[in-house]
Amino acid sequence: MPAKFAPLGGIAVIADNTWAALKGREALNVKWDDGPNAVYDSATFKTGMAAQARQAGKVERNEGDIDAALKGAKKVVTREYYIPHFSHATMEPPAALAKVANGKAEVWACVQSPGGTRGDVAQALGLKEADVTVNVTLLGGGFGRKSKCDFAIEAALLSKEMGGTPVKVVWTREDDIKHAFYHAVSYQHVTAAVDGNNKVIGWRHRSVAPSLMSNFMPDPHRESSLELGLGLIDTPFDVPNLRLETGEAKSHARIGWFRSVNNIPHAFAMQSMVAELAQELGRDQKEFLLEMIGPARIVDPRKTTTSELWNYGDPWETYPVDTGRLRAVVERAAKEAGWGRKMAPGTALGIAAHRSFLTYVAAVVEVAVDKDGNVSVPRVDMAIDCGFCVNPERVRSQMEGAAVMGLSIAKYSEITFKGGAVQQSNFGDFPVLRIGEGAMNVRTHIMPAGINVPSSGVGEPGVPPFAPAFFNAIANATGKRIRDLPMGRTLSA
Repeated sequence: MPAKFAPLGGIAVIADNTWAALKGREALNVKWDDGPNAVYDSATFKTGMAAQARQAGKVERNEGDIDAALKGAKKVVTREYYIPHFSHATMEPPAALAKVANGKAEVWACVQSPGGTRGDVAQALGLKEADVTVNVTLLGGGFGRKSKCDFAIEAALLSKEMGGTPVKVVWTREDDIKHAFYHAVSYQHVTAAVDGNNKVIGWRHRSVAPSLMSNFMPDPHRESSLELGLGLIDTPFDVPNLRLETGEAKSHARIGWFRSVNNIPHAFAMQSMVAELAQELGRDQKEFLLEMIGPARIVDPRKTTTSELWNYGDPWETYPVDTGRLRAVVERAAKEAGWGRKMAPGTALGIAAHRSFLTYVAAVVEVAVDKDGNVSVPRVDMAIDCGFCVNPERVRSQMEGAAVMGLSIAKYSEITFKGGAVQQSNFGDFPVLRIGEGAMNVRTHIMPAGINVPSSGVGEPGVPPFAPAFFNAIANATGKRIRDLPMGRTLSA
């Protein structure tokens, strides 16, 4: 049966305090069966994904005749982009307290989905949902990790096993890094056809990634309609010949939601490719991006897709793909950042834009690269169109947090597997952005909208455009193009 968010198998050590429990665990000599995924190796898997991406995949959206466009093109440009597994690495690892007695259960936990937790705990204990109470504490960071309630179920099962004694489960940092629900590894293969007038007349994008739906059903071995709706199937480009495909990738690890989910690899590939085409054709990056988006119009992917579409659970009629709004945030971010201004040697601007969670965000990132390859980000300008804005201060906070998380993803985040096991364990080998690096001047520019314009998401849409804008800026400053995340501590690493 699908695991959903059930705890992993293992041994529990229960003690009167955390120190005693940890010492008890250290004293155990457990012989583990590594199971069917013992062969999982990140380097080997990357090679396999690349091979999948270089051959025809399942057509998810098709317009025009991409094969004819590629055959008749003056120039064909192909690029590939890789995004590894990420761990959420919340500042407070998962923790939960549960008391199960007299046919009832009460849980105190830092969960993002209290309703889902209630149902899952009830199912695990064989109770009715009405007999389960979930008290939500402060999250201590979530980013999607704490929407999975395995740690709360652990506490409930242990309390039941202890005859009703309240049990508090505390995950260590090492537990969290090594046994998380990871952001899916992804390989993106993009090919563009350019005609004699240096116009892009064809765009073929192949996306290969394991699916988070493997938690809920037999592994589909490719991105689901939900995941395709996260920034791929709604590609807004004004290109007459467009084909979006997916390739197969088996899930060897627990895959879960991560802030902005599949929008990260989809946006990274698309917005990096646009910048690379601009350079290839000798065009200004911003102006070429606007050309790719095309005139203000409503794009309706439903007419050309081969499977059911997902629009973040909302109707297309209310939240269509509006390229006018996407163009507007590009123009606004560029204007506020002073796009085109003279820059000192080793400094440059990069731009990227993306629609996610029904919201349009453009980011202009300024980078400064020193002689040793150290990269800093003095300033970021982010323009956001989230419809009617209820609380501007919250919107600004989310964009600032997205910039910090986006930079951390771009520079450091990478989970790798060897022999079926995660190789990282703590912040020593899975670094996150430190406070000195994150002290960016993030300027948020909220597009005005009346109450007649439906509000949309702000918690996640700031993340996807950051990494491509950051790397586009690095390419403009140094000529070095980075296509695999993460960058590392320095460009020379």
